[in-house]
Amino acid sequence: MTVVDVAIAHGVMTITLDDVDRRNALSQQLLREFLDAIDGAEGDPAVRAVVVTNQGTVFCAGANLAERSSPPGTDVASAPVDLSTLLARISRSPLPFVGRINGHCVAGGVGLAAVMDISVAVDSALFGFTEVRVGVAPAMISVVCLPKMRLGDARAAFLRGQRFSATEAERLGLINQVTSSDDLDAAITAIVNDLLSGEPGALSAAKLLTNTVPGMAHEDAFDWTTTLSAHLFASDEAREGMTAFLEKRPASWVQRLPDSTL
Repeated sequence: MTVVDVAIAHGVMTITLDDVDRRNALSQQLLREFLDAIDGAEGDPAVRAVVVTNQGTVFCAGANLAERSSPPGTDVASAPVDLSTLLARISRSPLPFVGRINGHCVAGGVGLAAVMDISVAVDSALFGFTEVRVGVAPAMISVVCLPKMRLGDARAAFLRGQRFSATEAERLGLINQVTSSDDLDAAITAIVNDLLSGEPGALSAAKLLTNTVPGMAHEDAFDWTTTLSAHLFASDEAREGMTAFLEKRPASWVQRLPDSTL
């Protein structure tokens, strides 16, 4: 029985966490199925964006504590998968990932929400770096959360371990938008339609910029981005995009979701 559902329609893969009984905790099965879904998305040229959402009232409850507290297995073929592997795959993927966060996010679940390129959460969702309350720390997820947060805010949230509202998560920079449950699908549709208006290679390049430039010295960054920009402007895709703009028509890659798709 699977715990991650995958559907593809209109250029969008929807990955749904569906282990409701375990509050979509990050079990080995869930991590492996999620990674398999990413493999499928990146291997399918028809997929231009990925939406990640959930069944139940919890987007993700973090680590599966029952599983993590059990003695490690000895089967080399089923060596454990770390959450860091999933977070790195999402962060480095050439595809844009959109979080449709329709429930609470706790511990590792906050990291999963934060690693999304664009994210919208329902206003009823609660967030929390609760790791210290079970004797650990938000170690792996700090890699994706700290770049989005002020250090003082991060330190307070990591140390206190309290739960906080979706509005506070937005203020902290962990998510992009808060909406009512009634307006969630409309918000996601608007974001996905924007992504489907962008040329796929250009979207990949834009995501690469956000991953690469912040860690570079200014001189190196200008050298690298000058080369990248020249490459992009010389492409057939840029030629089509600029021609379409001048001719006041949609570029050849532009798509839109049908009404009521999500």
